[in-house]
Formats: sequence, C-alpha cells, structure tokens
Amino acid sequence: MLMTERIYEAQQRAFSLLEKKGLDPGAARIVMEYVTGKSGASLLADMRERLTTEEHSRYWDKIAELQNGKPVQYVTGTESFYGRSFIVNEHVLIPRPETEELVQGAMERCRHMFRDRDEISVADIGTGSGAIAITFKKEWPRADVTATDISSAALSVAESNAAQQGAAVTFREGDLTAPISDTTWDVVLSNPPYIAHEEATLMSRTVLDFEPQQALFAEEDGLYCYRKLAENLPHLMNKPGLIGVEIGYAQGPAVHKLFADAFPEAFVEIVKDINGKDRILFCEIRE
Repeated sequence: MLMTERIYEAQQRAFSLLEKKGLDPGAARIVMEYVTGKSGASLLADMRERLTTEEHSRYWDKIAELQNGKPVQYVTGTESFYGRSFIVNEHVLIPRPETEELVQGAMERCRHMFRDRDEISVADIGTGSGAIAITFKKEWPRADVTATDISSAALSVAESNAAQQGAAVTFREGDLTAPISDTTWDVVLSNPPYIAHEEATLMSRTVLDFEPQQALFAEEDGLYCYRKLAENLPHLMNKPGLIGVEIGYAQGPAVHKLFADAFPEAFVEIVKDINGKDRILFCEIRE
C-alpha cells in the first residue's frame, strides 16, 4: 500500500502549485481544513500526521478544481458572512465583506429611525445566498423579513441557509419589486447586478467563469436595477423608511441622482467602504 503524504507535505506542495499559477496559495490551507475537519491550532498540531487515503484523494481533487480557477468558496461550498457560515454554489454570488458593511450600516440607521419599535418589515431584493436577509433576521429577531430572487436555484440555496441558521425568512420568486408589491415596507435592501457588460474584459476569469452572470451584469451601464428600484419603490415605502443598496465604486453620482429624484424629501447619501470607495447608497425617508 502506498503511503499518503503528511498534512504539511501535501499543503506545501499545493501552496507551491497555486502560487506558480498566480492563484491564492492560502486556499491550500482552507481546503486542508475542509477535507480533514481540522482548523487553527488543531491543524498546526497535527501537521505531521498522514492523510488518510480518502482525505488524500479528496484534497488533490479539490486542489485540481482550484487550479482550474474555481473559487475556494465554491470548492468547499461555504463562505463566512457576519460571523456565520453560509452554503454557496455556482447559483449564487459569493458573499463579500462590502455587503456586510451594507447590513451593518442599515441596522445602525434602523436603530435610530425605528428606536420606538422592534417589529419592522424588511425586504431583501435579489437575495442570492440569503446572506443579507438571514443576517438581518438573526441580528434583529422581531423583524418580519422577506427575501426575493428571480432565480429559483438561488432561492433554493437561500432556503437551505435559512433552515441551517434557524432564521424565519419568507422567500418569494420574481424580478426586483414584483414579488413585494402587495404591501408596503419599512426597510428595503438590495445588492443587485450592477456591472456594465462592457466591464467584463476587466474582470477576473475566476469571477466570470464561475459566478452567476445574471447576478453580476446589468443593462444601462450597470444602472438598470437602480433605475427600476427608484421608479417602483416610492409607493412601496412606509414613512419613516429606509432603502439601502450596494453600488459599483464609480456609480455613486448616477445612483444618488436616481434616488434623490425619486425621493425629493428624503436624505440620500453615498457611503464609502472600508477601502475608501463609494459602495453603498442609503435613502432615509422621513415622516
């Protein structure tokens, strides 16, 4: 029987292979943690252990996927968001730190705007993995949260995440505001498709080849969804009300104008992300 590699041997070899291809070598450790079920100090302490035959085979299968450009989150099927683990696959975008900033900023504003009540209605449009909706529900348990998506496959992932997290979120299938047009809302959040098709040539092949294009690209130089939201939300928002959307770093002025025109009496602001780029628009609708 052939002896398998020790953990540190396999990990170092994978690290080198990924580095040579210009890929993130840190993924070698993430996949090792995933395959062995060890992490942190436990993995470090067991570095000289040999992988089982099954672990060895699975590890190198996963490394091969990484070498083909597949994001490590899709290789392991998980990504962390707001301190929780979410299921992800090729039907949903990988949740990103910028979106955590959208959730954090929205909750901070809600605590001020709705300080006299905890029972607020929240809609997450284009939920994908469900990260925004589920996180809001977990952090604000008395909120009535509804999440929508045009993709039934994405909603299936979101529903699995809600069940895994024990979050009572209502899911509806449909495009933009269509599934939520039967009532009015205190809070509407969205991370819609906002990349212009012309920008595809500037993007990483890892993103283009594996993440769902329907969730990435939008017409009208990436502004289509914002225009539709600005058109349709005025009659769907309660007073007070809050709208929060993630935006592309160069879209601030254009998206600001759309919402300022649609809500002339509201306070509309563009918020920069941790990297100093325009990333979030908040529209606070006053009483």
